[in-house]
Amino acid sequence: MTEKLQQFKEALHEIADYLAVFALLEWDQQVNMPPAGAEGRSQVMSRIAEQAHNLSVSAETIRLLEEAEKAVAGIDPDSDDARLVKVSRKQLDRELKVPAAWVSDFAMTTATAHNVWEEAKANNDFSIFRPHLEKIVDMRKQYADFFKPYDHVYDPLLHFFEQGLQTKDVVEIFAALRPKQVELIKWISEQPQIKDDFLHGRFPEKDQWDFGVEVIKDFGYDWNRGRLDKAVHPFSTGFNLGDIRITTRVYENLATSSMFSCMHEAGHGLYTMGADPALDRTPLTFNYSMVLHESQSRLWENLVGRSKPFWKHYYPKFRSQFPTQLGNVDLAIFYKAVNKVEPSFIRVEADEATYNLHVMLRFEIELALIENRLQVKDLPDYWNAKFKEYFGITPPDNARGVLQDVHWSSGYIGYFPTYAIGNVVSVQLWESIRKDIPNLDEQIEKAEFKPLLGWLVEKVHRHGAKFECQELVQRVTGSKIDPQPYLQYIETKYTEIYGA
Repeated sequence: MTEKLQQFKEALHEIADYLAVFALLEWDQQVNMPPAGAEGRSQVMSRIAEQAHNLSVSAETIRLLEEAEKAVAGIDPDSDDARLVKVSRKQLDRELKVPAAWVSDFAMTTATAHNVWEEAKANNDFSIFRPHLEKIVDMRKQYADFFKPYDHVYDPLLHFFEQGLQTKDVVEIFAALRPKQVELIKWISEQPQIKDDFLHGRFPEKDQWDFGVEVIKDFGYDWNRGRLDKAVHPFSTGFNLGDIRITTRVYENLATSSMFSCMHEAGHGLYTMGADPALDRTPLTFNYSMVLHESQSRLWENLVGRSKPFWKHYYPKFRSQFPTQLGNVDLAIFYKAVNKVEPSFIRVEADEATYNLHVMLRFEIELALIENRLQVKDLPDYWNAKFKEYFGITPPDNARGVLQDVHWSSGYIGYFPTYAIGNVVSVQLWESIRKDIPNLDEQIEKAEFKPLLGWLVEKVHRHGAKFECQELVQRVTGSKIDPQPYLQYIETKYTEIYGA
């Protein structure tokens, strides 16, 4: 490694350390911080965000990047160093377009908004959150304007989470998904409905917690480098490759919510843990494709966690944990229950067949907000009307409607599409996994997850953020993002469940 390249990496380490401090403050805000700490926390987070930005765009960082670009000229373009410099250049070009004052103000605005959102959700009171969301939406519009000219005003917001995808690509993918999923849901609604009342009762928090911990430990979640905590809205984060944290929430009246949340967030954690240690404290472990991230969380939650082989192994343990509630429920009935399809209000509790519609609803709403076709003051009524259009039911309150997700309080307008596209990518990867591991079902049935995790680490995780989603999916599967395997998967799965 040349001296110039090493100097550049040291500068990146310093920026990464500030970003890690910001992430730690954000984690603590959602897990531990007392409510009265909100104002002071927002000031600290604002200062840290501004300092990280200033370091990123400093004359010294630019000089070191230019020298690093010369140092990697002519080497393998897929090498860690070449990709690091390439990703850093893209990141710098984005950062240079955003004023430091905006970065500071946005960090303070969202840090303050988060605590207000928690209060608004708990009290079902959109009015107290409204002014904060209005400012966030206005600031995201300002952010988009920094990147003019663009093909679509939503593109810069999408690119913040997913480089290489355009709004038109999302529209095209969703146009392929929606009619087929609506058709499948309509067919399911005409079949005899599945009994699942036994999943609603009293399931003590500790028992749910212990089971979730056991499962994600079996998946390969490294407790020496990770931990699990409670949060209002489950999330995952990390400060370096030795400190990856996930959260869940527990409803004592719902048997499976915390468990699937643990699987989902563990999928994120495993992805980050699997990065090559040589990439630590650089943009290659802070600038992930969120489509790839969500493909991993949805893969472990759904393709593994809602599968028949998984429950052949784990259901006897789960039933013994809750003998009163599940003692008379056999495996076949339980498997159908955890895969029951029905319109529901909460995205994170939704079944596989309806989940993408929740995401499409949010995407449509975000487009309307950013295109100035919708005002925040009208958002609750608009949400309810669109929800009725999508699902045939109307949320009984805003807590189960427009206030349910944490994302907008965090300023994450542009994130939601990555969930549904992550579902699509998860199945494309799954097809490749099955070709390479033909006895995958038998391994899952024995809770032998090392081959699966090893495949994911080798093909996906170890690269960190070296490749954009489209490129990595092409490399691994031989095809760019394609909705058809996902559509085939859910049609096959639910035809079997509801046609049997």
